[in-house]
Amino acid sequence: MQVTNTILMIRPVNFRMNEQTAVNNYFQEEINIGKDGINAKAQQEFDDFVSKLRDHGVNVVVVEDIKEPDTPDSIFPNNWISFHADGTIAVYPMFAENRRNERREDVFKILEDDGFQIDNVVDYTSAEEEGVFLEGTGSLLLDRVNKKAYCALSDRADEELVIEFCEDFDYLPVIFTANQTVEGKRLPIYHTNVMMALAETFAIICLDTIDDKKERKNVVGHLKADGKEVINITEEQMYHFAGNMLQVVGADGQRYMVMSSAAYHSLDSSRREAIEKHCPIIHSSLTTIETCGGGSARCMMAEVFLPKA
Repeated sequence: MQVTNTILMIRPVNFRMNEQTAVNNYFQEEINIGKDGINAKAQQEFDDFVSKLRDHGVNVVVVEDIKEPDTPDSIFPNNWISFHADGTIAVYPMFAENRRNERREDVFKILEDDGFQIDNVVDYTSAEEEGVFLEGTGSLLLDRVNKKAYCALSDRADEELVIEFCEDFDYLPVIFTANQTVEGKRLPIYHTNVMMALAETFAIICLDTIDDKKERKNVVGHLKADGKEVINITEEQMYHFAGNMLQVVGADGQRYMVMSSAAYHSLDSSRREAIEKHCPIIHSSLTTIETCGGGSARCMMAEVFLPKA
């Protein structure tokens, strides 16, 4: 299946702007309310978001973060782990050194205690020793039905590692470069899931970020060949995290497209209607998390596809 009812989320205890990720995440900005104030606001946004998901019948497994070691970006677990329907977990190499502390084996135990089956762990973290990275489903957009992995290359998404993942998990790599304008320069977008989202029957994508016309045509060709409606967003909408969405399953099998309120309000009526032809929208205010963390709703949700034991 492309979508799941179970989402893993990490409730933050030390959330703030991470100086180690800001070097190539151009979405991050400072907020001058102090660390405790920022973390308190992030916790409130997190709790409200979880409540909305649960109100719609989404099974959210919440894991409390721990104060030591310091993990300001723990709220974004999809970058260090992914869960697969054959009982496999993949663990990924992270660009920022302080993000590597987010990897916690007790998360495996929590899921197993929740009735999920883990049969195998594929660990790519040794690549960090070579200065090579691939940040989970931030870097990899997985079409789990058609077995394609879309990836925009960056400092956090190495091409050889993408290919290695695809060989291990039997995916076809669809590789390209996506850029954003920073102080007049075109620089790589740090994660694919900022400019693109895959749902069962449609895809959200900011095509203007793919400067190479052949690469753009190739990506669109794959999406259309698999029967997905392509909903193109603008770069301005992308800056409001309109590419950072995730489709989930709620009560009675109902599909929902989940995004932040900033993303929702950036969309014009025609794009909202294009999404709502496929499924209803859930949105929640994530202003502090987006501003300081440079990530949004999709980054906060690690999809659990593991089989039940």
